[in-house]
Amino acid sequence: MTKFSDLALDPRVLQAVAEAGYETPTPIQAQAIPHALQGKDVLGIAQTGTGKTASFTLPMITLLGQGRARARMPRSLVLAPTRELAAQVAENFDVYAKYTKLTKALLIGGVSFGEQDKLIDRGVDVLIATPGRLLDHFERGKLLLTGVQIMVVDEADRMLDMGFIPDIERIFSLTPFTRQTFFYSATMAPEIERITNTFLTGAVKIEVARQATTSTTIEQKLIQFTPSRKDRSFTEKRAVLRALIKAEGESCTNAIIFCNRKMDVDVVSKSLKAHGFNASPIHGDLDQSVRTKTLDGFRDGSVHLLVASDVAARGLDIPAVSHVFNFDAPSHPEDYVHRIGRTGRAGRQGKAYTIAVPSDDKYINAIEHLVKMPIPRGEVPEGALEGASASDRPERPREERGSSSSRSRSGSSRSSRDRAPREDKAREAKPVAVAPVADVAEALQRSERAPRSEERRAEPAHDDRRSDSRSEPRRDDRRDDRRDYRSNRDSGDRVLGMGDHVPDFILRSFKVTTVTADDAEEATGTEG
Repeated sequence: MTKFSDLALDPRVLQAVAEAGYETPTPIQAQAIPHALQGKDVLGIAQTGTGKTASFTLPMITLLGQGRARARMPRSLVLAPTRELAAQVAENFDVYAKYTKLTKALLIGGVSFGEQDKLIDRGVDVLIATPGRLLDHFERGKLLLTGVQIMVVDEADRMLDMGFIPDIERIFSLTPFTRQTFFYSATMAPEIERITNTFLTGAVKIEVARQATTSTTIEQKLIQFTPSRKDRSFTEKRAVLRALIKAEGESCTNAIIFCNRKMDVDVVSKSLKAHGFNASPIHGDLDQSVRTKTLDGFRDGSVHLLVASDVAARGLDIPAVSHVFNFDAPSHPEDYVHRIGRTGRAGRQGKAYTIAVPSDDKYINAIEHLVKMPIPRGEVPEGALEGASASDRPERPREERGSSSSRSRSGSSRSSRDRAPREDKAREAKPVAVAPVADVAEALQRSERAPRSEERRAEPAHDDRRSDSRSEPRRDDRRDDRRDYRSNRDSGDRVLGMGDHVPDFILRSFKVTTVTADDAEEATGTEG
């Protein structure tokens, strides 16, 4: 049997590996490390949890033992799709390179650019980054990739799912064509194969397991049920999830619960907490500090249930996860392999449950087609769905709801009753300019005969008055005035004049004169 001491690694690396408790390499490590040490490109295809990280970290540390890093020009580059996976690679580097003088920098989102710029300016041997943050530094002129000797692309199929392939192609174009490349993926999609044919030269293909196969150490169960009503599907799935966790009892030492949507992650986590479970959420919208704290709590056991989106399906190196629950059937069948691969690691036994409703049949069929085997069926725990809709969300007592609603109704009616007297009092208090009807008619006649110069002199006052939008009455107010006028007219109270909105020309002083027939004819002729 091959041992690490047989792989021609640096003695300092072997010492660190021995202190970490490893003696025998995994199949992917045993096959990839010798080719990597010979300077060849490596294309590794293996399922998650097979030790891919160490298969490129150990030879990279050995190859970088000679040489010195220059400012802003890293000597090696490791690309990871998620912050968690990048952080895991950085932790592995710290463990295996602790007896060397190699330096590293971790470029991920959620961390200030200033701290990362300081590390890059000093020069680093190993740069571990997510594609987006790496290009941000490059575009800011803080980073040069012309000195990269070794480039690693980890979880390439996940890069494809997350839309990073254009970024990966650009980063490849920024590095020297003489670089050595390690390319790792769990599946080999056509797009991934195209990239490997383009950017890898004479690569050694290592496939330690059939693509998209699940580990034999994982006991899988598919829990299918039909909701009582379509709108209760989400609620009853939560009830089934709680029943499954309770049915496992003490054997469920910790578990990861996967949801398809970030919003569902928060809802499921809050629901579990409300029913006495120790659960915490983790997804891409959380701050990096919160995600790190949650993962640390899950590792040290202070968090029992980790409710996660697929951001946590890759890169969580926690060997002792006893259970995985797929609250949602994954829409991409490859994600099923990565999700359940979080349990049953390092030779341990694990269990994986998937909860499905009739609308998930197409996803289940795609998963079974991918893994080339049917998923064993399981039964819904007895009594899981009894009163699920009532027990999932505690409601206030009916008395409280009635009192609050009655208070709101009484409050609204009381406010409307109080408002009416105030409006009546306001109407009574406002002085209304009232003019005789005959005077108004005569004033209108004289204003029509007034010279246009008077109209021009009157316009500025009119414009000034309209310029202040706050003094302009709203259309609703004028409509209310007309409504009040009609109601008063119907009740027998006659209102003369034009209320608050009297035009200026009516408020002017007019000299009342007698208009004769000759004057009227003369005015008519002038107008004509």
